[in-house]
Amino acid sequence: MAVTTYSYEPDYAVPPGWVVEEHLQSQHLSHAEFARRCGRSAKLISEIIAGKAPVEPKTALQFEKVLGLDASIWLGIEARYRLHKARHVEAQETKKEAPWLKAFPVKELVNRSVLDKPASDAQAISKLLTFFGVGSVNAWHAKYEGMSVAYRHSPSFQSDKTALATWLRLGELEAEQQECADYNETRFKQALKDIRGLTQTPVARALEEAQQLCNEAGVALVLLKPFPQIALSGAAWWLTPRKAVIELSLRHKTDDHLWFSLFHEAAHVLLHSKKQVFIDWMQSNKEIAEVESEANLWASNFLIPRGDWKQLLATSSYSEMAVRLFAKEQGIAPSIVVGRLQHEACLQWQTPLNKLKIRLEWKATS
Repeated sequence: MAVTTYSYEPDYAVPPGWVVEEHLQSQHLSHAEFARRCGRSAKLISEIIAGKAPVEPKTALQFEKVLGLDASIWLGIEARYRLHKARHVEAQETKKEAPWLKAFPVKELVNRSVLDKPASDAQAISKLLTFFGVGSVNAWHAKYEGMSVAYRHSPSFQSDKTALATWLRLGELEAEQQECADYNETRFKQALKDIRGLTQTPVARALEEAQQLCNEAGVALVLLKPFPQIALSGAAWWLTPRKAVIELSLRHKTDDHLWFSLFHEAAHVLLHSKKQVFIDWMQSNKEIAEVESEANLWASNFLIPRGDWKQLLATSSYSEMAVRLFAKEQGIAPSIVVGRLQHEACLQWQTPLNKLKIRLEWKATS
């Protein structure tokens, strides 16, 4: 039988002065007499009872001797009271951050069981800050507005930046859970060669093996469902100097797009800076456009070597049989060949050869 546990979080805290007052009354001690026995000033005792002054360790030890209540208990009461007051102040301050909160897919995070359903905006903000691992909204802006990420993005659709940051954070948290060896470039290149061959096997098994191969080379491979507000295929960044991350969204839901995205992001890991930010919708930035083009070219040539590709184009034969035979010779999935032919306008996007592509769907979660 499942056991349900409940947490108790009262919305109040008793100041230590109240407890002092109760003990003084029960022992028939005046404030002045209590102060004399503690060796402290009457003013300090009055301020503690009024909640204006804190119970410090030395004072707690004196209370222990005079009132017979362990010093750790006094300090615990004091700590809980001060923390309660700090939470109350924080809750009041976060009310002005409601516009920041509304920009995030909180409902989706609740549906994914990432966050418990918040009871108020203040609680939602607190939960979001905890999720992102920052202490304030200002700290969130400082961390995430300058994040070092290179990601493939739809040139016709700019993703919602807060939803994108949330998706990336989910990927970061999952990547942290993957046990990886220290990054090794040689091992990663070999892993990519092995993954290239895995494209011929069932996708679920191929991805499982691909993740293991990447982990052994120091790269966390994360497949994560995107939010409706974003339209991107993948992301790549460095979690630490010894651990890279490739996060894929399965946006187009076909195996050819999935594999190309993986190798595109792998190119960023292999070729590009660990610190620079690359955003391909910023078309005015020539440097970013060049880097994205370089990653695309590297992925294309890694999946199908340039010389072999030119030989296929020279035949001008793109029948199903020709595509299957070429893919078999290359040791890759035929869908990858179809996808590249479409990208280079050798085939229409609506072609009977689309049947060679494997449709992918996210599994429903309860």
